[in-house]
Amino acid sequence: DDLRQWQRHAQVSWKTRPHSHSLIIWCQVIQIQITEIIPQESLQVLSVYFSLITLQHEPQHRYAQKHNTENILYSSVNSELFEISHIRTIYHMFLAVLLIFCLSTLAVDYIDQGRLVLEFDLLFFAFGKLGTVTWAWGVMFVYTLLVPYYALVLWGTLYHSSPSKLGLSLGTGLILSAVQTCVLGLFPIYVVVHNQLPPASRFIVILEQIRFLMKSYSFIRETAPVVMKNTPKEGKSPRFPTFSSYLYFLFCPTLIYRESYPRPETNQPFSKRTMVLAVFHSILPGIMLLLLCFFAFLHCWLNLFGELLCFADRMFYKDWWNSTSFANYYRTWNVVVHDWLYYYGYRDFLWLSKRKFRAAAMLSVFIVSAVVHEYALAMGFGFFYPVMFCLFAVFGVVFNFTMNDKRQSPVFNVIMWACLFLGQGVQVCLYCQEWYAQIHCPRKGVRTLTRLLERPEGANHTCRRVTDVVKL
Repeated sequence: DDLRQWQRHAQVSWKTRPHSHSLIIWCQVIQIQITEIIPQESLQVLSVYFSLITLQHEPQHRYAQKHNTENILYSSVNSELFEISHIRTIYHMFLAVLLIFCLSTLAVDYIDQGRLVLEFDLLFFAFGKLGTVTWAWGVMFVYTLLVPYYALVLWGTLYHSSPSKLGLSLGTGLILSAVQTCVLGLFPIYVVVHNQLPPASRFIVILEQIRFLMKSYSFIRETAPVVMKNTPKEGKSPRFPTFSSYLYFLFCPTLIYRESYPRPETNQPFSKRTMVLAVFHSILPGIMLLLLCFFAFLHCWLNLFGELLCFADRMFYKDWWNSTSFANYYRTWNVVVHDWLYYYGYRDFLWLSKRKFRAAAMLSVFIVSAVVHEYALAMGFGFFYPVMFCLFAVFGVVFNFTMNDKRQSPVFNVIMWACLFLGQGVQVCLYCQEWYAQIHCPRKGVRTLTRLLERPEGANHTCRRVTDVVKL
């Protein structure tokens, strides 16, 4: 009863206090004051509850305040939830299931074969040619580390003394853009295509290419206006970001450049029937792939680098699983990329259009994101099959405007999850089918539209035209 009263009191107070930073402090004070009132188990749940309330009411774009207010340290949502013993027990149950699965596999292999059968052929194939991947990554990293930084330093040194500031800026920008296009644009594509890298190795090169492009753009975009505004005193050179801060930014799990970040005080065959069945049979592996990628990359991988580099702002994602609208899901699924798109896509579009055409700005961000996603998949798989683009740029835009933040009923959370299940099933089904179609039905000669519609049929892998599937 005490917990429910405090919950209702917190909800009313949150509505009457508009300033999110004051509310965060208010929640922390309340947590301290009620430690002697509520039992320990309820207090543990309430502590996480206040943390999630703080998360929901914190400023949507955190980096906008970091120049003006005190830095706030954010923890990952799962790290907060794992503080609850019941949630931690569920996590332990999944670990136990994984352990039992491994033990059962080893036992069956030992009984059938008389020995442990450790087959890593698929893993070795997917991550093959790592030497090529390593030197390609090294070239991109060294270029991103040196060229954008020293190009900015050279431009900033000459800018304030140049008689033609616009000409200098345009010339430097064009030269840097041309070099960026060659090294971070064409070079990774050449390495992937020329060396015929396997899928996982392709994704490493292409995703690192995208990351370096976004990082270098953010560094120049954030630093150049500061150099232009701050005219140095006579006889002194302009102030530039330190090389160590830029090097730190290239590895820390964020895409928005700042010269300093908050750090923790302590470390812690085809037919309509078979097509439909294939899609529904692909839902389970598709959603498992989604959740595994989320936990492995957005939680484990980024938190690993955050811990190694003492990077305290670990709000890499929010509670996207509670979303009742796709608009909120897109904002909370991958906060790292969302911040970059908001700052350099949506907000810059509004600035250029003098804060008009908000819908067009949002649409342009969706198109850019869809193109980049499809580019990564096309280069990773080695073929162009725009399923992701269509789902993202068409259905994603429709859902964003129809299932917006006005939808607060839990029913819409069910709808959101149903759409995610179906979307993942469609992607896994179609991309897997196209993968094997590329293997068993190699195209020769000119690729006409008719040839693009050829697919394998049945176990004999013969090709035919699937007009009925296209219509479906």
